[in-house]
Amino acid sequence: MSHTISILGSTGSIGRQTLDVAEQMGLRVAAITANSSVERIEEQARQFKPRLAVLTDEAAAKDLAARLADTDTRVLGGFDALLEAATVPEADTVVTAVVGMVGLKPTLAAIKEKKRIALANKETLVCAGELVMDAADAAGAEIVPVDSEHSAIFQCVQGCADRREIKRLILTCSGGPFYGMTYDEVGKMTKADALKHPNWKMGPKITVDCATLMNKGLEVIEAMRLYRLPLEQVSVVIHRQSIVHSLVEYRDGAVLAQLGTPDMRLPIRYAMTYPERGVNPAEPLDLLTCPPLTFAAPDREAFPCLRLAEEAATQGGTACAILNGANEEAVRLFLADKIGFHDIPRLVAEARAKVPVVQSPTLEEILEADRAARQAVLGD
Repeated sequence: MSHTISILGSTGSIGRQTLDVAEQMGLRVAAITANSSVERIEEQARQFKPRLAVLTDEAAAKDLAARLADTDTRVLGGFDALLEAATVPEADTVVTAVVGMVGLKPTLAAIKEKKRIALANKETLVCAGELVMDAADAAGAEIVPVDSEHSAIFQCVQGCADRREIKRLILTCSGGPFYGMTYDEVGKMTKADALKHPNWKMGPKITVDCATLMNKGLEVIEAMRLYRLPLEQVSVVIHRQSIVHSLVEYRDGAVLAQLGTPDMRLPIRYAMTYPERGVNPAEPLDLLTCPPLTFAAPDREAFPCLRLAEEAATQGGTACAILNGANEEAVRLFLADKIGFHDIPRLVAEARAKVPVVQSPTLEEILEADRAARQAVLGD
């Protein structure tokens, strides 16, 4: 059970919802961080009165420090300040809600201090899963997933004493806004189209990843790392209603599923209360009024990013870091209207072909693979 939390990425979608949960549960907030959202983090600091507020944009941090001069909140700027926010002594839980590789080093720092990691930053496990899980084992730190799919699996395996009993993890996927379209039809879609997710309200980067199905590919890799399973034991099904959040099939044929409304506050709350379950004021799922539940196979031809992620998972080593770094840069270019939708998988595939893969990499080699992949996309 969490009592005091630090939130890395407090102004994003997950961060804001975590603060909602903290307010409902009466949790103390020790530290909050963002990139450059001065006004929003100022509002959060005044409401929750954290000991520390961090903006990685140093100019924005100076502005925030002036704004909060009348409070007891200490303000720091720069990337290294994220490490301090991740390790504040009074926080027992660190919510990693930042997007991208920026979450890796703060997560490792929090693990070293034996914090509970409420993990919403999938790139950490995608790029350095073995290192992160080994570090958590060595330190005795808990990693409790916040992504709805991984939280569902986490809940479904609580009664599984022997992980060898797991036959398959089944990740559900809404299919994004372009479900049912052909490859050619998808290629005509615009940024505005890609940002219209049918079920969830999220930040732009993850919403585009959902449209390409790269988000599901990254979650496949994340599941492999969390549960130390090969790709053959992790599968994906399209479930348009986002009510079954994921399933676990056991070797005896039993399939356990976790169901709930598409509300990220549910897995966030569970990450705070685990291993207990607290009373939730939100409206529960009503099976009599929810829509029929349907399932279908994903189309890897129309959405090649899922296939690219599975290929990287099979290759191992730094292949997943290359995949992720290239995708982050390609999505950034797409959101800046500099490339088209199909250019995202094209650039990712080209980066994977250009950047050599290192097996059993060190942290430095993972970070170098990420840098080289981004450089390959940008053409520098």
